[in-house]
Amino acid sequence: MSRLVLASGSRFRRQLLDRLDIPYAWASPDIDETPRDGESPQSLVHRLSLSKAERLAADWPDHLIIGSDQVAVFDGRALGKPADEAAARQQLAAFSGHRVRFLTGLALIDTRHGSHRVCHEGYDVIFRRLTQNEIARYVERERPLDSAGSFRMEGLGITLFERLEGDDPNTLIGLPLIRLCTMLRDAGLDPLG
Repeated sequence: MSRLVLASGSRFRRQLLDRLDIPYAWASPDIDETPRDGESPQSLVHRLSLSKAERLAADWPDHLIIGSDQVAVFDGRALGKPADEAAARQQLAAFSGHRVRFLTGLALIDTRHGSHRVCHEGYDVIFRRLTQNEIARYVERERPLDSAGSFRMEGLGITLFERLEGDDPNTLIGLPLIRLCTMLRDAGLDPLG
């Protein structure tokens, strides 16, 4: 029986966690992701990643629960998932030729001991100059409405970039595996054990 639970309905986060070859369960937490007045992007991803894991804690005693959340940070503002295709096109047009920082919050709750750890990882994307036609074709083909920043790095989104900068490319997809492995080992679950 698995001791690990992923608090996410994201198939992309599940695909990343599958790479560790550790049995786990998953459930999609239902939380309000609305930013609070004056909340910084760092505070937002900390709160949301922990809230997702906490939402499942009562139902999963004696487990390690992973929560994660991501926002794009552009012009000092946190941007989440686009509401529709028009919003996705607007986000990508604004990002064209610019650097955008992606912050991914990561929480691990140990329901056995009532403890938790929370951190965030950053990853920068430098967008190439995009034409309106490229943006429209991308949004039509990929429909990235469930992704912060209106793109999927694991799909056609890679065609939008000039370069990527950061320590763990998995962070950009939504689950920083390097940091997660450290947290799991610290909690007594070694992915290589």
